Amino acid sequence: MPIQDDLASGSSPLRLRVGLNLGDVIVGQDGELYGDGTNIAVRLEGIADPGGILISEKVYSEVQGKLDADFEDRGEQQLKNIAKPVHAFAVRAKAHSPLSEGLSAAPPLPDKPSIAVLPFENLSGDPEQEYFADEMVEQIITALSRFKWLFVIARNSSFTFRGRAVDIKEVGRRLGVRYVLEGSVRKASGKVRITGQLIDAVTGEQAWADRFERDLTDVFALQDEMTVAVVSAIHPLYIDGLRKAGLPE
Repeated sequence: MPIQDDLASGSSPLRLRVGLNLGDVIVGQDGELYGDGTNIAVRLEGIADPGGILISEKVYSEVQGKLDADFEDRGEQQLKNIAKPVHAFAVRAKAHSPLSEGLSAAPPLPDKPSIAVLPFENLSGDPEQEYFADEMVEQIITALSRFKWLFVIARNSSFTFRGRAVDIKEVGRRLGVRYVLEGSVRKASGKVRITGQLIDAVTGEQAWADRFERDLTDVFALQDEMTVAVVSAIHPLYIDGLRKAGLPE
């Protein structure tokens, strides 16, 4: 997309996501478009990589073999307010094609500490507990976002890596973050246990890891404990970096 290329080649940190879908739409009296044709495109845009393009299977079937691009199969995606999962594909420009530089350009690291929280693994053995694990992660992301000195990637972006074997350095490069938090959730016998590890996405080294367990009635305290622990692990690294750079703390 030309607009994505223009942004990527400039000094702006803005990286546009694009979601594409084919389908019937309803034109309302106000001129607005309604229906799954547009709703799915909007939801795909929300989970696309920063600066990337995510398309539905309908679009993929129409353009496969007709564009100078490759496609990465992202599998079935459960989109908000969309009843059935949507099979999605990420557009990957081929080497030396006009799109390649814009699509492969990694967002620059922010000036302040940055983190992405990946979906936690559900260890409960019950697929219905997946929603519980997701809610835990969403609350942790919200809590981390309250620290103004910390740049936190939105849930829609980090959850594009759900169910995929990922390389943490690649996650950091794609999302433009220094740190990645991954973990697991287990709920059984009225208790909840979460484990987490904080990875430096630049070096691949583990910066912090811990395990927390509480009664199910104390789940909010559990989330707060992990949030404080993660922030406490990042903050000394942040302060040390400022001192080395001779900047005010």
